[in-house]
Amino acid sequence: MQLPSFLRGGLVSPFTLRKLGVLGMNARNVHYIARYNDRDKYPVVDDKLNTKRAAKRYRIPVPELIAAFETQPSRSRVMQVITPLQKFVIKPARGSGGKGILVITGRDGDDYLKPSGNKVTALDIQRHVSNIHSGLYSLGGKPDRVMIEALVDFDPVFDRYSFEGVPDIRVIVFRGFPVMAMLRCSTHASDGKANLHQGAVGVGIDLSTGKSCHAVQRGVRIEKHPDTEMPFSDLVVPDWGDLVRLAASCYEMTGLGYLGCDIVLDRKRGPLLLEANARPGLAIQIANGIGLRTRLEHIEAMDLEQLEKNVEERVNYSMDYFAAESIA
Repeated sequence: MQLPSFLRGGLVSPFTLRKLGVLGMNARNVHYIARYNDRDKYPVVDDKLNTKRAAKRYRIPVPELIAAFETQPSRSRVMQVITPLQKFVIKPARGSGGKGILVITGRDGDDYLKPSGNKVTALDIQRHVSNIHSGLYSLGGKPDRVMIEALVDFDPVFDRYSFEGVPDIRVIVFRGFPVMAMLRCSTHASDGKANLHQGAVGVGIDLSTGKSCHAVQRGVRIEKHPDTEMPFSDLVVPDWGDLVRLAASCYEMTGLGYLGCDIVLDRKRGPLLLEANARPGLAIQIANGIGLRTRLEHIEAMDLEQLEKNVEERVNYSMDYFAAESIA
């Protein structure tokens, strides 16, 4: 069921939201996260280094890991790694919501350049690494590990759909079935990060075709990218079948029944798993203009034989059943 325009702003009663199939936070936590995600599986997704190692075992492609610091690194060790690099990403292994991620896209003498063009000094980077290790960005504020990754050479199809950063695709996977997807496009307001809470654009994507079907920024529907003015109506995600199969494969990799998979498109390597999330947010419903609860309930109603489908069968089923054209 298509969400009405007033859901883009203003107050709506819980009864109305439920009638429209919208999943609320309490229902997500109790009926899906607590019920389908065993806590002993959380370390696989709550720590990005663990995720990379699990992905390697399951042959799921991920961005290249350049270095990882398990303990507080000395300044010389950090500089030894990044000095030869023109582009890289520094992130906390246990960070969430895009916090603590520093993207470097170039150099200006001894300084480093962020996607916005702002300069970062070597001392700034060393402080940032120290903050990560001390737990400033980690879940629970516990000491963290530092990751340095290669910057994804993202597919040129997104050149005008994202500003000063790399867009990613979030796919919600339930019991192995992809049920909803969105593209998150960075903006000047989001400082080059694909984080909706920081001002990125969420674009609902039709599971069947990879075509855009709806777009919002800060909860308000938009037709064009706020910085590039590129219309979202023309957007089609390439390698869509491969991308959705990658997301569905994360069910076996993580053992989690309800998860969000964040995927980026590399120019040469294709879809890469950026991270997996055991507690994916609910803004994907606003990005798509469609409630998530009815889709989850449909999968819950499946019999055991249907749930035992392999990755290819699950993807084909989701692409057919959850196609935008089939929504009343």
